[in-house]
Amino acid sequence: MLVTGTDTGVGKTITTAAIVAAAQTAGLKVAVVKPGQTGTATGEPTDVETIARLAAPHTARTLVTYPDPLAPLAAARVAELPALDFDSVADAVRAEADTHDLVLIEGAGGLLVPMGLRPAGEVWTCADLAVALGAPAVVVARPGLGTLNHTALTLEALRRREIPAGVVLGSWPARAELVHWFNLSEMVPNLLGVLPEGAGDMDGGVFRRSAPGWLTPELYGVLDDWRAWAEEIS
Repeated sequence: MLVTGTDTGVGKTITTAAIVAAAQTAGLKVAVVKPGQTGTATGEPTDVETIARLAAPHTARTLVTYPDPLAPLAAARVAELPALDFDSVADAVRAEADTHDLVLIEGAGGLLVPMGLRPAGEVWTCADLAVALGAPAVVVARPGLGTLNHTALTLEALRRREIPAGVVLGSWPARAELVHWFNLSEMVPNLLGVLPEGAGDMDGGVFRRSAPGWLTPELYGVLDDWRAWAEEIS
């Protein structure tokens, strides 16, 4: 399963952790693969480190790291390091699938961000990886102004590639306004979850106990009443 987003900073890492927590609560053995981690020179925790702290997956791997906070292919070029090889990433995911019930692939930025190169030199994206692996996608989106267009474009790109997809709102505000409620109602046909703002700051144990309540059964959770849940935390 690919976890992608409408943009960078929308909550992909916390959403990935929530899916891990819900799936493991349901008894699944889960692996997380991050093909390319950028921005390591900042000293901030990596995405895999954050996921491990919050959700403790059975396996969590970063395949390649780059120092600059750029798209993976750009970061590789700036650092004069080898670009992410498409076949190597696909093989790594397949290897984890052989020993796990669920493999989550956390992308970088949005769906069509340049990730690396194929053997013949063509640029590949997370959309290409999902097609090659036959993986469904979770699109993480913001709940605020502008999200409907970004989300629709991402879902359209996935549909054109025949990739099944749904949406998770990555950070529902503590004080929701009209625009948030409207966007929530518009996304309901595709909605797979709503995460509360600040979920990434929770204690790991609290996060793992709470995560199933943020996600629908399609993502191993128990959420079935969006409005009641959102009103409770707002």
